[in-house]
Amino acid sequence: MGTRRKMGAKRMAKPRTSYGLCNGSRIQIADNSGAKIAQIINVDHYKGRLRRLPKATVGSICTVSIKKGRPELRGNIAKAVIVRQKRIFRRPDGTRLCFEDNAGVIVTKEGDPKGTEIRGPIAREAAELFPRLASISSLII
Repeated sequence: MGTRRKMGAKRMAKPRTSYGLCNGSRIQIADNSGAKIAQIINVDHYKGRLRRLPKATVGSICTVSIKKGRPELRGNIAKAVIVRQKRIFRRPDGTRLCFEDNAGVIVTKEGDPKGTEIRGPIAREAAELFPRLASISSLII
């Protein structure tokens, strides 16, 4: 018998960038969904060594727990896309980039943002992977 393949949405290949966040990292939420600060619980689609903490970079989808925000959101589990990171990462053209803070945007399971606007700049890597984020952001770097 042959092997069974997983069915699902195909992921776009993204260039490898330096990992800047791991499990337990706190990120600011850059949209107007009502959440302010979230903590990374898990990184989706991360494959690593046994017992190694999963790491995230710009454009990664993470499972987060909302720590500060509106009372009805606090303590909930949600999905978020990382749009900014403090650690310097290198682009394929050779330029290096870093931001002042670590930030993410709350998204649905389909990848649509829950908020209607994004505060601050977002990285081009996240905008290319998620076009809906690019349409509601004010500045793409």
